Amino acid sequence: MDAVVPPAGDAPPREDGPGTRPVHAYAHRGGARHPELVGLENTMTAFAHAVALGYRCLETDVHRTRDGVLVAFHDASLDRVTDGVGAIADLSAAEVAAVRVAGRERVPLLVELLDAFDDVRINVDLKGEGTAEALADLLATRPDADRVLVGSFSPRHLRRFRRLAGDRVATSAHVAEVAAYRLLPGRLARVVAPRARALQVPVRRGRLRVLTPALLRRAHTAGLEVHVWTVDEADEMERLLDAGVDGLMTDRTDILGDVLRGRGLWPTT
Repeated sequence: MDAVVPPAGDAPPREDGPGTRPVHAYAHRGGARHPELVGLENTMTAFAHAVALGYRCLETDVHRTRDGVLVAFHDASLDRVTDGVGAIADLSAAEVAAVRVAGRERVPLLVELLDAFDDVRINVDLKGEGTAEALADLLATRPDADRVLVGSFSPRHLRRFRRLAGDRVATSAHVAEVAAYRLLPGRLARVVAPRARALQVPVRRGRLRVLTPALLRRAHTAGLEVHVWTVDEADEMERLLDAGVDGLMTDRTDILGDVLRGRGLWPTT
């Protein structure tokens, strides 16, 4: 399988215009707000649903159990979406396996997700202590690590993962690296953030507009893709595609699918 994003460097010439080139459509937590999946985020049912719709890119978060196993789960605690309680970091993998999401779904292991959907790309967001080490160890044993893109809100976790995994696994930019592309010329930003292979950003963060035409231009000049999260409204999807973003993450996999089909961009890469 092709790598998740192209190698760093100058962006290749683009013969197709914004809004017409292939787009990475990510099923965020498997499509957490699809009408058929409410309450089933980050479950094998949600991921399978997205793949059945035609999604070729999945997004999940990972936490590490007390005994070192990575689970596909967003919150640090089980309390919000399962019938269990407590921090995942304080529980064994067996204890996490005993709880149920929405009363019926197991919390999947990351390795189960990788194995079950071996022909899709997977975006992994590191959450919590020990996830960088555990993910680097897991991917070191797999021949398909090139289909994984790793990110984190924590610069410390992401720097740790990069040190352990080297260049074998692509990573997105952490918040300080995104700031470099927000403020500096693209080639200078590339010096500040040489390891990033994509920018994954919101449109806004509070009052600050993160995604700007300048950021897009600088990232593309440096050969990086720009993926935007989490976009659930059709009008905003259309605007972002017209602006030239390379990927969208959505909880509403039904809406994004309709938008991309309307543009002749489905199935996605």
